Amino acid sequence: MFKISCLILLPLVSLFLSTSHGWAQSEDISGIISRDLFNQMLKHRNDAACPAKGFYTYDAFIAAAKSFSSFGTTGDIATRKREIAAFLGQTSHETTGGWARAPNGPYTWGYCLRQEEGNPDDYCVANQQWPCSPGKKYYGRGPMQISYNYNYGQAGKAIGYNLLRNPDVVATDPVISFKTALWFWMTPQSPKPSCHSVITEQWTPSNADSDAGRVLGYGVITNIINGGIECGKPTPSEVQDRIGFYKRYCDLLQVGYGNKLDCSDQLSFA
Repeated sequence: MFKISCLILLPLVSLFLSTSHGWAQSEDISGIISRDLFNQMLKHRNDAACPAKGFYTYDAFIAAAKSFSSFGTTGDIATRKREIAAFLGQTSHETTGGWARAPNGPYTWGYCLRQEEGNPDDYCVANQQWPCSPGKKYYGRGPMQISYNYNYGQAGKAIGYNLLRNPDVVATDPVISFKTALWFWMTPQSPKPSCHSVITEQWTPSNADSDAGRVLGYGVITNIINGGIECGKPTPSEVQDRIGFYKRYCDLLQVGYGNKLDCSDQLSFA
């Protein structure tokens, strides 16, 4: 596994130190993930073979992250790095263009797609609070491949844009696209905790979670995203892919992986 040999130094002016907890918070995540490192992580996203070529930019990622001030700024430096690696790992799987013998390996081909390919369904279900707009489709778009009208509606409300009326913007505006993925990452949807609270270890599993095998670790994030299909069984290729991206990004960020990367022995959330 390729590793960056140089240390990533944080500008002192960007840090707020809490001596009581030994934590550090920065104004944004650019002190942890530089443009060069972002490009190394998502090495082939602008390859000619990728439909999303030129779409997912570093500047859009940083701009979107500033709208979610706790993302990548919570906890100690290892926790902050691990959250960025986890977010990019999960979303790289969702947008992968890689294959087993891809140049530089399959885990260098994240962010190759910006929307669901082919002729997807409309993903419209009856919902009084988040009704579908006539003729609009709510299939997977953006880093998290956000789907269904109720998710577009909630995400749009959170970021201040009517995504029910214009869902296509998630595949045409890179800042909005990243914001929808970060909204999903940062927002708990009962009974599921937020991905953010899991990776920063702010989530405390309930007795029901513990009985279901859901413990702190990257595996619970996979469970949050797609547990009904991918968890509670011998680790399928999709989960292996999520883990492979995550481990590569942790290596590049020079941070440990944490605990429980898979979800093979976890029941999905109800």
